[in-house]
Formats: sequence, structure tokens, C-alpha cells
Amino acid sequence: MISNFSAVLFSAVLLVIAVFIGWSFRTHQKMILIRRLYLNVAILYAIWIIALLCMRFTDPDNIALLFVWDAITNSVGIFIPVLSLWITLTFAKNYQKLPKWGKLTFIVPIVSTLVVWTNPIFHLQYKVFSVIRSEIVFGPYIAVSGLYSYLCMLVGMVVMLSFAWKNRSRLYSIQCLLYTAGTLPPLVVSTISTVTENLPITATPISFIPTVLFSGLAIYRFHVLDIKPMATQHVLDSISDCYLVLSNSGLVISYNQPFSKVFAAPFGIAENRFLSDCVKQEDVANKTAVYYLLTGMEACRQSRSVISYEQAVTGEENETAWKKYYLAEISPLIIDQEISGFVVIYKDITQLRKSMQQLQDSQKRMAEQERLAFLGQMIGGVAHNLKTPIMGISGCASAAEALVGELEDSLDDPQVTPEDYREICGELRGWFDKVRESTAYMSDIITAIKGQAASASVSQETTFTVDELMKRAMLLMRHELFSSGCYLEAEYDPGRTITLHGDINNLVQILDNLIANAAYAQKQTGGGPIGLGVTTDEENLQIYVRDTGPGVSPKVRSKLFREMVTSKGTQGTGLGLYISNVVVQGKFGGNMYYKENPGGGSIFGFSIPLHSVTITDEKAPKEVTYHAEA
Repeated sequence: MISNFSAVLFSAVLLVIAVFIGWSFRTHQKMILIRRLYLNVAILYAIWIIALLCMRFTDPDNIALLFVWDAITNSVGIFIPVLSLWITLTFAKNYQKLPKWGKLTFIVPIVSTLVVWTNPIFHLQYKVFSVIRSEIVFGPYIAVSGLYSYLCMLVGMVVMLSFAWKNRSRLYSIQCLLYTAGTLPPLVVSTISTVTENLPITATPISFIPTVLFSGLAIYRFHVLDIKPMATQHVLDSISDCYLVLSNSGLVISYNQPFSKVFAAPFGIAENRFLSDCVKQEDVANKTAVYYLLTGMEACRQSRSVISYEQAVTGEENETAWKKYYLAEISPLIIDQEISGFVVIYKDITQLRKSMQQLQDSQKRMAEQERLAFLGQMIGGVAHNLKTPIMGISGCASAAEALVGELEDSLDDPQVTPEDYREICGELRGWFDKVRESTAYMSDIITAIKGQAASASVSQETTFTVDELMKRAMLLMRHELFSSGCYLEAEYDPGRTITLHGDINNLVQILDNLIANAAYAQKQTGGGPIGLGVTTDEENLQIYVRDTGPGVSPKVRSKLFREMVTSKGTQGTGLGLYISNVVVQGKFGGNMYYKENPGGGSIFGFSIPLHSVTITDEKAPKEVTYHAEA
């Protein structure tokens, strides 16, 4: 029968299982397959214990009731080895749900249950039933159920050992040890019970206590049979980023394979070793990465916040030198307001740096192409602009030459008075003034052209005013405006001196691009005035160009400044606005923008933060209009 010790042991185990089952159902969380399997094992084992306890307190002469309790123990006992096998298969094969063929493994337990309950008819389980082990005479089917249970437990051990052998790591070794420790006791007890009759009927259920205990600890306490840590470790090992876990004292807890390759192996970092032991004072030059990590960890401890820095690492593989760049982030692990450790993540930014450099090079090339295209379009206008003053200078020279000849012819003429000579000299000075005006105009054009012809990679930062910006833009776009039948109208207060700092040539090209686009658009509607305005709000200075053309289609509008789009067809490249936005953002901290003109047409402009602008009011506002001249 069941001893008092066994009854007390079973009662304690039953209490623990009852608490666990109650907690499992109370959490209302969707359990993964491996936890559902274990919950079923716990429930079946609890039923087994309850049946044994009932048998303990049943009258020994009530053979019918004792048979019922024994039938319950045999019915649930045959299912536990099968469920234990599926716990192992679920872990090793990463099953999320039981496969269809898995139902076949429950055929023998189901048949065994039928055999047990029909034993009074067929006597397949017992020929002679008794609660005393030495008096029992087993039937022929007991060998089938016993062999099947042995087979399930053996296959489970083989699967676990094979998985641990193929995937060698400390984690899998612990998993194998726990499963083996839980499976061996019932195997040993079952083997002994087949060759001797001295074991009590409680020996088998007691042998399953380690199985239930170790499986429960593995799944719920240490998560070693949970797929989550395996998947997490697999992901961490497969990514290019490196991670390192340190204790509060700097003891190395864990790291992934990329960290092992890039940092651990070259710098002598190992688990269960203090990071400070990996670098000595005389070896700092060769282990700067470790030194920076120690310094960053101390800064993280003091600030209790994430510390970031960039780390370059060099190495050699297959006689080929390599260099990688990482962004190191050290995060404190705070538990109960105390720092318990640190997590260090090295994000591989090597490719990002290369991509950024390629992007910058590409933008420079595009800016250079746009600058050359802009200069090409401007050549015709420049030639026209320079032709007028050159012809004027030529005419002045001819007139001055004629006056000089007249002066020479009149030197010996007594009728020519000093007043006549003064009149001739006055006319000469008049022609010379016109020559001076024309040369000054030509000089302004040449200065503007020279600035725009500079390489896009050369920055000529100076302090300039918005008025200078407008005048240069007007000089360069004079012919463009004239040929399109347009002229500029100022929509700003010229009494306010607005000073900027930077490369004026960048803004001249951007402004000329906007004026050229406005002239092209407005030419389709017959030309007319183009607004050139300057406004300010609480945060930005805004310079805009307003036209009354046909406007911008929604398709093009959605891609403005982000992609190279154009509404000019084959006459446009789409580079202008895109490059303009890049230049404004990169060199002035501003942005390009677009609005619909309430009167029809478009408003394009760019904004610059006010903190980089100086505004001075000098005089009362007045209207200013720039007109294109032939």
C-alpha cells in the first residue's frame, strides 16, 4: 500500500501543482506550445497523485473502488511519457503547433486506457489485480504499454542529446542536463520494476517528480526550453551589430559572435573576466577600443543615461586589412533605482558612412552639372548684356575721337575762343562719364559671372545684404526677363537692411533659378510682372518669387524638392529645385518651399532661420520696381 511518507510527499507536490495550475489559468496569456504541453503534464500528474491518495484512504477490502483508482493512475501515467517526448521535439524542431502526424503518437495511450478500463472483461492489463505489488499478476498488454513508455523517454533523450551535440554551447548543455536529469529517474525505476517485485506501487509516480520539477524549472524559471532565448541568441549572432553585457563592476557577462570576432578575440575580452583586466596602462595604445569602453562606462554610471561615441576598428583577415566604423551606445541597466549593469551595442555604420560619402559626392556632381547648365543658359544673356555697353563705349570713343580732331583743327583758328575749347572739353567729359558708367556696369556683370563660375566645391563665405543679392540676380537674369517679356517688381521694404553670412553665389544661383522658372511659366501667359519679395515671421526670413503662370500640377507638386522633377519637358532637367533645396539646407540651415499664388500661378521661395540674419531699419518704406532693359 501507500506509506505515510509517500502520502505526505504526494500531498506537498499536489499543493505545488495546484498553485501552478491556478497561476497559469489566472494569467490569461496565450501560451506557446511547449508551455501548453507542460501544463497538460502537470494536470495529468496531479490526477495521478489524487488517485493514489484516494487509494491510500480506501478500504483495502473494497477491491472495486481500488481498481477504479488504479485504472485512473494507469490511464494518465501512460500519457506523461508521450507529452514529455513532445516537449523535447517542440524545443528541437521549433514547432509552433502540434503537427498532424503527432496525433498518431497518442494511439497507444488511448488504446492502453481502453485496455485498463475493460480489464475485468478481457484481463489484458492484469490477470490478477492487487494493491500489493507481490500479489499482482500482469496480463500480456503490460509489455506493450511499458515498452512504449520506455521508447518515448529514450527517443526524447536521444533527440535532446543530438540537438545539443549539433549546436554546441553552454546554453544547450544546460538544457540537455536538465532534461536528462528529469528523464533518467523514471527510466531507471521502470527498468528495475520489470526485473523485481520489491518496488512499491508508488515508486513509478515518485520517479516522475524530478521530470515534472526539472521541466517546470527549465521552462518557467530559466526559460532554457523556451524558444525565445534561442531565437534571440540566433538573431543576435546573425546581425552585423555587436553587443556586450557587463555587470556593474565591469565583469563580462555575455556577447554575440560579431563582438567576439571584432572585439573579443583581438583585445582578449572573455566571459567571466573583468573588462579592466583586458587593458593595462602600457598597452592602452593598442587597445584604445577597450579604453574608450571603460571611459564611456564610467560616464554612463555617473550620468545614468545612454552614452554614445564613434569607434573605428582595424584588423586583418586573409592577409587583407580592413577598417570598420561603429557607433557605440552604452545603456545602464537600472533595477530598483540602482545600476546593476550595462548593455553596450556597437552599430555597424561602415556602409552608412560609405553611402553618405557617395551621396555627398553625387550631390556635388549634380550641383556642378546644374551650375554648368545654368552658366550655359546665361551665356546668351551675358553676351547681350555686355554687347550693349561695349557698343556704347565704342560710340563714345568715336565721338571723343571726333572732338579731338575738331580740337586739333581749331588750334590755329583765331576765331575759336577759350569758351569754345571749354565746351569741347565738357563734351569730352560727358562721353568719358558714359564710358565710366558702361565699364562699371560691365564690371558688375563680370563680378557676378565670376562668382557663379566658381567651382561648386569652393565656398566663398562673406557678409552680404539682401539688396546685393537682388542686384546680382537682376544683372544675370536681365536678358532672360527681357526675352520672355517679363520684369521684376519688388515686394519688400528696401529701407530694411537685411544682412546674411555665407556664400552669396549659392543664393544668387538659387534665386536666378526661381526667376528663370517664373519667366518660363509666365511667358506662356504673355509675360508681365514677376514679384520678388522678402518677408519674415517669428522664426524665418523668407525670400520668394511670385508668378502668374499656369501653376504646378499636383503630380509634380507632390515630388517637389524631394525628386528631380520638371514641368518643362525636354527643356528642363529637374536638377534646379532639387539642388537648390540641398544647398539651402546644407549651407544656410533653411528649406525651399512652394505655395499657390492666390491670383493664379506659383510662389517659390526659400527660408533661412532668423538667428543667422541681421535686420536693420534705416528709412521709411518705398516701392521699388526693377524693369528689364534691352
